[in-house]
This record gives sequence, C-alpha cells and structure tokens, in this order.
Amino acid sequence: MLKALQSLLAGIYDLPVAHDVSEFLLTDRNRLPSGVRAKDSDEQVLVAEEGGTLWVSVYLEPAVLQRLASADPFEALHGGNIADYWTALEGVSHFVYLAWNASHDRPVTLLDLELQAEIDKYVSSLWLLREQNPHRFPVELHHVLFERTRVDTVLAGDRMELYRRASFYAERFCRRLARTLRPSGFNAHAAAIAELRRFYRLSREPKLQHIERGA
Repeated sequence: MLKALQSLLAGIYDLPVAHDVSEFLLTDRNRLPSGVRAKDSDEQVLVAEEGGTLWVSVYLEPAVLQRLASADPFEALHGGNIADYWTALEGVSHFVYLAWNASHDRPVTLLDLELQAEIDKYVSSLWLLREQNPHRFPVELHHVLFERTRVDTVLAGDRMELYRRASFYAERFCRRLARTLRPSGFNAHAAAIAELRRFYRLSREPKLQHIERGA
C-alpha cells in the first residue's frame, strides 16, 4: 500500500524513487520516542538530523493498514476508506517531500510539509477517483477534504494555527486546480500536471505568493 502511494505521488510530480518508504515504516508504538508515544495519533513522521545525515521514520497505526488492506482504495476509493487513505497518504507525502528536498539541500518547515500533504490528499484522491470512474468529476471531494474534515485540537496543540494556514492555502490552490481539470481531455490533464510539478519545486514563499496571485 505505501509503495503504491509513493509511486502515485512520484508519477504525478515526476520524482525519483531513491528510497522505499516501506523500509522506513514503524508500526510498533512502543518504539516511538517517549515524547510522542502517548499521543493518540494514527500517523507520525519522525525526523532527526545528525552530522549531515537525515533520519526519518514513518509511524502508522497497524489498524489503519489492516483496514486499507481489506478495503483497498486503489480498487475503490469511497467514504468508508478515504479517512484511512488520507492518514497513510499524509505520512507518505511527508516522507517523499522530505526526501526530495534533502536531495536538493533545501530546508523544510512544518508548514511546507502540511501544505504539500493537504494538496497531495486532494490530488491523489482525484487521480484515483477519475481512474475508477472516468466519466464523473468528483466535485464533492473538495468539500469533504477542506470543509468537512476537522483537525483534532488536542493532537494539534499549539500547532493549530499552522494547520489552519496550511489548509487555507491548499484549499485555494486545489480550487483553482479543479477548474483546470474539470474539462476532460488531454490538454486539461497536461496543464494540471505541469502546474503541479512546477508548484512542487517552489520554495515556501513563492508557493504562497503563487496561490495568492492565482486564487
């Protein structure tokens, strides 16, 4: 499942797959650092830098992976599995984005990670839904992700405003992307792919400026 998610993102953004995310997976909560072990979160990405080396681990609650195995979103993405899909996708998104930026010696902030993860949730879901039903554009996806989904205030803690800001900018970007993709056909798809790949490679301030200019 995680390799499939990584391949999906790599294909959309034209990224090399130098490291397999499944090799960095943790599913035993007892192996988490004590500072994050007590958090009731189904997904955690742990990052540490030592002597120029970046250490990354992706924790996912085993029950999430079990539910995805029994209701594979690559076969059918629906209301019953999309929450688990987004949980796993967020961890993979963080891993892929960290790895790409590290390979280009670029720093990454938490806002960078959260903004890209919110966009990745929308884009990857849209890709799957269009593949599974090419004749229907999932207009409800934007509403479900950006209006119905709520951040857990307890888990967010003092990062609540950061998560809200990431969602705010991602919502504006994805709204405009949907207008590009709504017409079916090669030209719309090619324009969206070009926009996504260009945006992915921008640093944070140019990303935010790009969203503000275009929304």
